[in-house]
Amino acid sequence: MLQLPYPLILASTSPRRKHLLEQIGLQFSVQPSDVDESLITTDGAEPVEFVTRLALLKAQDVASRIHNQSIVIGADTIVVLNGQILGKPLDAHDAIRMLQSLSGNTHTVYTGIALIDSLTYRKVTAVQQTKVTFRLLNDSEIKDYVATGSPLDKAGSYGIQDDFGAVFVSHIEGCYYTIVGLPLELFYRTLQSFIQM
Repeated sequence: MLQLPYPLILASTSPRRKHLLEQIGLQFSVQPSDVDESLITTDGAEPVEFVTRLALLKAQDVASRIHNQSIVIGADTIVVLNGQILGKPLDAHDAIRMLQSLSGNTHTVYTGIALIDSLTYRKVTAVQQTKVTFRLLNDSEIKDYVATGSPLDKAGSYGIQDDFGAVFVSHIEGCYYTIVGLPLELFYRTLQSFIQM
């Protein structure tokens, strides 16, 4: 287990990320970022650049409000289909559109991680990607799924964990936890290196 030199803060209200950190036995507190993701445009950015920028913005926002030395974790997940970045849907109609576009296709999920020392502002970022293939979906199962409200807070309008969205996925290539929202092996190695710097 890692021996942390000072407190760890998760800059996210995501129950999935919270659960994953708990899963690997880390002690941490949660302080959500005030970054409004809907106001951040892709501006033609490549997926790796965009997801890194979002993770860093979240971590920086929380780090700027911390008065004691801490390690702040920012993370963001995006879905990319045919070069187009899909974030969280705007509404139910947008979620249906996204799921229809993912149906029968392979997309890539990117999760970016940012760690910041709130005292020194030393920072590090990392990104992991995983390919996800959906089976062909019919309109009624898409509409029924969206009607649950579950897809509305998820990139690409689906969740692979604890969610009906799991039955849409025929197979993946890469790290499962990237799709959930925090690639654990990459995160652990990045945090390990960060505290040894």
